[in-house]
Amino acid sequence: MKNNPHTARTMLFSLATVSLLLTGCAGYRVGSMLPGDVKTVHVPTFVNRTTEPLLELDTTQAVIQELQRDGSLRVVAEAEADAILTVVLTEYRIEPVSFRKDIRTAAQQYRAFIVANMVMRRTSDQSVVVESPRVEGRFVFDVIGDLTSSKLIANPQAASDLAVNMVQLMVEYWP
Repeated sequence: MKNNPHTARTMLFSLATVSLLLTGCAGYRVGSMLPGDVKTVHVPTFVNRTTEPLLELDTTQAVIQELQRDGSLRVVAEAEADAILTVVLTEYRIEPVSFRKDIRTAAQQYRAFIVANMVMRRTSDQSVVVESPRVEGRFVFDVIGDLTSSKLIANPQAASDLAVNMVQLMVEYWP
């Protein structure tokens, strides 16, 4: 078989591309970035400083469920915890996204925002493991019936998005 310069160049280019891609992932780590001494967390009910009633219940439950789904940290009672997650809900708002065609001043869709600050501290010495002054969850929802009823459906979804973002910060924290 004859040596084809075009085939050799293509093969060399392919090897170089694969090498670059592999070296780009050299520092990547799969799994939790948490310190080795933090394996369990206690999640007390969040503090609600918003005007939206009972938002702390949806958000606390969503974070506990997301931690259980993720599996990087085990949720335990305070006495057994390596760390405690303290969360303050600082803002809740809804903003119109789209309007009805027949009544241009009436919103058809809204986006719900939940904003929180979080601190996870070791129980042993109160040192900060993870901290974020602003974590946000959001969800776009249609107005079905009245706005209050629609928010009952939307708030748990926004809380779930907040939970995903919080847990991601906890387990993939890059100090």
